[in-house]
Amino acid sequence: MTGASVVSSLVVAAVVGAQAGAAVIAGMVGPLLAAGASWVLAERTFKRNPEALTSLMVAAFAGKMLFFGAYVAIALGVLALRPVPFVVSFTSYFIALYMTEALCLRRLYMNPGGVFR
Repeated sequence: MTGASVVSSLVVAAVVGAQAGAAVIAGMVGPLLAAGASWVLAERTFKRNPEALTSLMVAAFAGKMLFFGAYVAIALGVLALRPVPFVVSFTSYFIALYMTEALCLRRLYMNPGGVFR
């Protein structure tokens, strides 16, 4: 997830220029941090205690709602990033990364004894 996100955002940033590029990269960072952290926690929790995964995911959902609200407010209000590239990037990475996380969770549930990274 990390490698593909960083490389793709840097390529897009190089194509669109410095100002829009900064917004594209910022739009990638928030979803990547949240999805990466929740995936690591989910995988560790599942290996230790699979029954605790649902409550962890509910708590993570609440935490991510607060994080993303603050992240978008800071990016657009405080940092004054260009809104269209930021929102397009944020939305695209959010959807792609959470789809990837869902597929990883599905695979984890289907193969609980195997290691998946």
